[in-house]
Amino acid sequence: MKLPQRRYLVILLAGLSAPALAQQTADGAIARVDVKGAAYDPRRDDTASKFVIGREEIGRHGDASVFDVFKRIPGVTVTTGSGRSMEVRMRGLGGGYTQVLVNGERAPAGFTLESVSPEMIERIEVLRAATAEFSTESVAGTINLVLRKKVRKREREAKLGYLLSEDFRGPTFSTQLADRGERSSWSFAASGNHDGLSRTWTGYQLNTRPDGVVDLHRTTVTGENGRMNRLNLAPQFKWTLENGDSLEWESLVNGSSFRNAADGLVTTSIGSAPPVPDLHTYGKFDDRMGKSDLRWSRALASGARFETKLGVERTRQQTLVRRTGFDALGRLATQGSVGTGTRAKGATSTGKFARQAGAGHVLAVGWDAGFNESDDLRTERDAVRVLPPGQPEVETFAARVVRAAAYAQDEWTLMPRWSVYLGARWAGVRTHVRTRGNGNTVAPTRVRSSVLSPIVQSLWKLADENGKQTSHQFRLAVSRTYKAPDLYSLVPRRSAWENNSPTEADYQGNPALKPELAWGVDAAWEHYWAAGAMVSASTALRRIDNYTSNRIYFDGLRWIFTPFNEDRALMRSLELETKFPLSALGEGLPAIDLRASVSRNWSRVAPVPGPHNRMEQQTPLSANLGIDYRKGALSAGASLAHRRGGPVRVAANRGFYSHARTDLETYAVWRFTPKLQLRVALSNLLGEDNFFEPSYSDPAGGVEKRGWLYPEGIKLRTTLEMTL
Repeated sequence: MKLPQRRYLVILLAGLSAPALAQQTADGAIARVDVKGAAYDPRRDDTASKFVIGREEIGRHGDASVFDVFKRIPGVTVTTGSGRSMEVRMRGLGGGYTQVLVNGERAPAGFTLESVSPEMIERIEVLRAATAEFSTESVAGTINLVLRKKVRKREREAKLGYLLSEDFRGPTFSTQLADRGERSSWSFAASGNHDGLSRTWTGYQLNTRPDGVVDLHRTTVTGENGRMNRLNLAPQFKWTLENGDSLEWESLVNGSSFRNAADGLVTTSIGSAPPVPDLHTYGKFDDRMGKSDLRWSRALASGARFETKLGVERTRQQTLVRRTGFDALGRLATQGSVGTGTRAKGATSTGKFARQAGAGHVLAVGWDAGFNESDDLRTERDAVRVLPPGQPEVETFAARVVRAAAYAQDEWTLMPRWSVYLGARWAGVRTHVRTRGNGNTVAPTRVRSSVLSPIVQSLWKLADENGKQTSHQFRLAVSRTYKAPDLYSLVPRRSAWENNSPTEADYQGNPALKPELAWGVDAAWEHYWAAGAMVSASTALRRIDNYTSNRIYFDGLRWIFTPFNEDRALMRSLELETKFPLSALGEGLPAIDLRASVSRNWSRVAPVPGPHNRMEQQTPLSANLGIDYRKGALSAGASLAHRRGGPVRVAANRGFYSHARTDLETYAVWRFTPKLQLRVALSNLLGEDNFFEPSYSDPAGGVEKRGWLYPEGIKLRTTLEMTL
């Protein structure tokens, strides 16, 4: 389903004109609308640009995954990669450009967003511009997941659900227990699911010579059957000492296991068959993660506040994939297995000192430090196929990453209508990779980098001719951000494919990668024209030096895919948003809330030539529409999230084509009693599939394209929610 851009603009213009409609009375006279005594709203009142999605909005749709919540956030898109992996993006950019934090901190190694259920989240903070308190590794922006930990009263909640769809199906559960005493409180959250997987996906490979003749055409059909289990636990305790200090211990433990059997068959209609056209695999994927933090905070007599936290973490990831494959004549071509294992441990320390100074200043200084050590083992054995040259059967390496950061910030209210945020953050990272045991393909690697990020943000609230504050305001921010290469982008270790080609090349890290450095400017106009009603227009510009792209080359034996620093990239974005209740337009209207947003993104990479030049896999346009209705015991609503696709050229010889996707979903909640309700949700009502197509062009060989199509159907989710 493809919707023209002007349709989104018409809807947003309706939101822009809504303030005028709200000010017109029944007899045609114009009435003034003033916002007086409004409650604190971080989006409207904070100098640093931020908006918050609260607990009620997070739980409204009964989502099974936090990615479903992200789809409805203005300016945020969710993409699906290899059929299972998902990625969240701001300004159309993922891959490390969008920073995702948990309780304001970097997630532990091996952490995945799939392990956090929506029931565990208290609120989601979206920061379009950087702040010194959080890591400035946020070129596109930051999404901070704040887990539920405040205990205001005794809680006993339980939710039982079931997911039914074309590919995944199975039960889900979550529970939230909490209580508080005179000086202490505790809470315990748990969630999990068991999903069965059954699907068939297809693919193709096509090569067209420079003269237009197709000399290769292959189709792939793969059937999969598997099961997924997840369990998440989050205990938390808090004590208030006699002197007023507070101690807080919180932990996050999660584990997942995935078993999957796949049978893939490649049929060649033009050209030669691949080395292994008939491949059967069975995979075991297990992840475990544990993180525990102890926080101490003290309020000083001067009005200042000091808090510090120590944390430890451990992760373990293990995979084992057994394979059996046959060539075009039915002969055994491969029979072996690939096993990997990663064990990581680390520790973190953070601290913050904040106080209110004279003349409207709120000062804060702090630090963020930590280290992580990991040991990796990869074992590959095959009774038939010869391993690629230079790749041993057993590879091991160890890595140590040490990071430190310090920051200072000042929130300065110059006058009641004008405030400024000033901040600076220094961050340094040292990475050391070395070989252990029998591994001989990973050369010792040492990488050091540091970044100083100055940040300025300003909020200016307009006044009328009488000097009285209006509901209009402007924002402006200038910031320095960066994107550091991750560990596996630095390690020069290869991962090989059975049917190697330019569009399915072996991946190899690059120890010479440099951090990407970006200067950014953000500006916004906001209008809060009634209670719960607003409209905004914002724009952003980023200039990224040492931009990291991926190159493909042939080393004489195999095709290799490796990251590489290019010259520069320039990114621009424009976002329009409105939301309001119908009651803001007049009395007696139904209890309906409306929301809409459109985000348009542009980028260009130097020195990539030709049309469709854009940063890798950037979403050019996304839009969200939503409606929520409440009457008596019934609540219902619907939302639509669209992202536009199209061709992308990310290098002189490499590109992509992504299909547009529109997700339509709806929900309804029936409250039988104050403590019992049933929630029913339908998603992907348009039956959209996931499709991805990379391409490689060569002046001599032509253009090779490879596509993958993962079918999806309508998803039905029912949840029984009980408060005991």
